[in-house]
Amino acid sequence: MQLRAARSEFEHQVAHARDQFDEANERIKERTGRNLIVAIVIALGLGAVLVLSLIFFKWLFVIFALAASVLVTFELGRALQASGRRVDLGPQLVVGSILVVSAFFIDLWLHWVLLFAAVAIVLVWRMLAQMIAKDGRTYGDVLSDVLVGGLIQLYVPFLASLGVVLLRQDGGEWWVLAFIIVVVASDTGAYASGLAFGKHPMAPRISPKKTWEGFAGAALAALVAGVLLALFMLGLPWWTGLIIGALILGTATAGDLGESMIKRDLGIKDMSSWLPGHGGVLDRLDSILPSATAALALYYLLSPLAA
Repeated sequence: MQLRAARSEFEHQVAHARDQFDEANERIKERTGRNLIVAIVIALGLGAVLVLSLIFFKWLFVIFALAASVLVTFELGRALQASGRRVDLGPQLVVGSILVVSAFFIDLWLHWVLLFAAVAIVLVWRMLAQMIAKDGRTYGDVLSDVLVGGLIQLYVPFLASLGVVLLRQDGGEWWVLAFIIVVVASDTGAYASGLAFGKHPMAPRISPKKTWEGFAGAALAALVAGVLLALFMLGLPWWTGLIIGALILGTATAGDLGESMIKRDLGIKDMSSWLPGHGGVLDRLDSILPSATAALALYYLLSPLAA
């Protein structure tokens, strides 16, 4: 009887804890629009694949970066098409893929040449396609289509390729892992502190749910992560971690707000629904893509200080 009573009490406590967790998850979902459990599971799975690819097989990360670039280019192109823009997805995907993969094999100056070639190809392709269409589209719309096509290459494949450029450097895999950890720490700090203390909107016209309290949490998490990574992963002086954390915080925040501006202009909440609990692939990479540029610059600036 005592065993049965103990088991019944245990089951009751488990059910009570589950109900409380479900209620908390629903409150978070109502406030943020995300399913916390699903989001955590997906984030952990992607994080595990990312870490394994960087530590054990550098070339595997190139495939990871290529897949991410293709998916983001596709979903961004589809979102722009839905808003009335003319985007040629075929050329965008082909030249963008070449740009990302080649970054692992060619010199940096040649990579810049390839970037200009990629942008030129998508611009010329769009103008020729418009000339063939002869559908009476206005000059302003055609110009906008052309500029958007070039922007996609600069925003997605090029920024992703800079992460691959960083990867191919001596010890580059640790720098890639470090800057991604700082971005994740920043996002997590912003999410937690914003959820707990957020009251003052940071940019209400762009992203109403982002608050200054959340930014403070992001700053603290990024700086702490930067110092720890500098000391224990990159072999740098502790003060360089403050530089790393501050710069990555800035690019991550700018990337997040920049994507929010694009979505607001397009009138959508998420770029897609491919990642349950997260939205689209770009919704997860919006902070990471521009941070790759900062991380590459930091590598050239700070790596000579490594012990």
